Amino acid sequence: MTRSTFIPALLAATTIPAMSLAQEAATIDARVNEAFATVTGPFVALIFAPIPFTGFPWIVLWLVVAASIFTWYFRLIQVRAFFHAIALVRGDYSDPNDAGEVSHFQALATALSGTVGLGNIAGVAVAVGIGGPGATFWMILAGLLGMASKFTECTLAVKYRNEYPDGTVSGGPMYYMKKGFAERGRKGGGILAVLFSVFCILASFGAGNMFQANQAHAQISGLVGDYPGWITGIVFAAIVFAVIVGGIKSIARVTEKVVPFMGLLYVGAALVILAANYDQIGWAFGQIFAGAFTGLGVAGGLVGALIQGFRRAAFSNEAGVGSAAIAHSAVRTKEPTTEGVVSLLEPFVDTVVICTMTALVIIITRQLMIDPDTGRYIVQDGAIQTVGGTSGVTLTSAAFASVFSWFPVVLVLAVVLFAFSTMISWSYYGLKAFTYLFGEGKVQELTFKVIFCIFVVIGASASLGPVIDFSDAAIFSMAVVNIAALYVLMPIVRREVNSYFARLKTGEIRKFSGAPAE
Repeated sequence: MTRSTFIPALLAATTIPAMSLAQEAATIDARVNEAFATVTGPFVALIFAPIPFTGFPWIVLWLVVAASIFTWYFRLIQVRAFFHAIALVRGDYSDPNDAGEVSHFQALATALSGTVGLGNIAGVAVAVGIGGPGATFWMILAGLLGMASKFTECTLAVKYRNEYPDGTVSGGPMYYMKKGFAERGRKGGGILAVLFSVFCILASFGAGNMFQANQAHAQISGLVGDYPGWITGIVFAAIVFAVIVGGIKSIARVTEKVVPFMGLLYVGAALVILAANYDQIGWAFGQIFAGAFTGLGVAGGLVGALIQGFRRAAFSNEAGVGSAAIAHSAVRTKEPTTEGVVSLLEPFVDTVVICTMTALVIIITRQLMIDPDTGRYIVQDGAIQTVGGTSGVTLTSAAFASVFSWFPVVLVLAVVLFAFSTMISWSYYGLKAFTYLFGEGKVQELTFKVIFCIFVVIGASASLGPVIDFSDAAIFSMAVVNIAALYVLMPIVRREVNSYFARLKTGEIRKFSGAPAE
């Protein structure tokens, strides 16, 4: 055999097995996905099942009703305590000698880094694209109500946290479920705590990790060209591990810098667009209010707008889920109510500010197509027609790019930062759930952190449909367990709140500088 015939023959001989291996691997992947979907499908379907004859997911109603009840029970705490929350974040009442590991601002930044993300960019675009501008009104309302849910869970998280001699703390729903139920003489707290911890670990691996890595890789490869996902995964895993190996203090030091930067970057671009189109802002709000109560003829009408708004807000700010309570429990304070008050700001920033900015930009840049004859939005296949047929994150990108041609590059940076910050926050949530189940200790902590980083690589390089569906369901299963516990424990929160604000009013609680409290 000559050289000219040998090489093609050799290539053919080696290519065929390689192709067979690739096909076999693809077949195995498909079988695993199918098997996983078969096993978890009923659970996912149950969590996201609609209420009969409405199309409204019962889990969203569960969150919104709870938020409404807490708003009433604590007498509009989100309004009464709003400016005091700002004073606390500024550090006016912070004693550095109090137990805890991070400041009020660091705790808020860490919690925000876990919620501010793709929901604010892609989720809002989905809501407006289906429910029309009116979905924005219901999204804002759900965010305002959700502030009361955050307040309730974060107050309990600090009250029932474990404080250790070395200055570290562990807290979150699993701790207040077990301790709070025991204090009230109720049974079942330990079982709820275990269930919550299991769901939290699963959610941290899925929606808080693999989904973030997957979307970050998709955005990067869309900008620079296609390349293997495992490369993105390894880079992200190395950076994430370098941050999380230092614990909550290391995470907080990163998030207190990343969160303001990414928030200002995104909101700043939105404000520039709004300023350039200031004459359209009144019209945009008119569309939002009209759509909220009339539907403006969009898919589903008024009900469709309401469902989409509430659903996106619930998915975005996670109020009532219990995840952020784990981050807030690490704060330096001796007054549980203070961190509950600080946490009020989280749904406000996430939903009322950032989500609304996204919606306004999409509306003002006229990405939603309107029939010039009727003045109504053009609806086809259950969604509003958009310029260029975009949806989700591409709709948001197109809206910004219509003013700034370079904005898609900024959006990639924002998505990467959002994904990174969400991963490091959820690593802490999953870690605390893991150590609750398997015990505190360096070995347990390192074990979880290594596993978490392995899932970063998997997430960036895999197709995750059924896994993400399951992990989303796990997040909202946390809410089922958490809100059930909050109903039992909210009288304890009211005692804490009444005591704190009474002492604040009399001057017993003063600014740390020694000046009288506001």
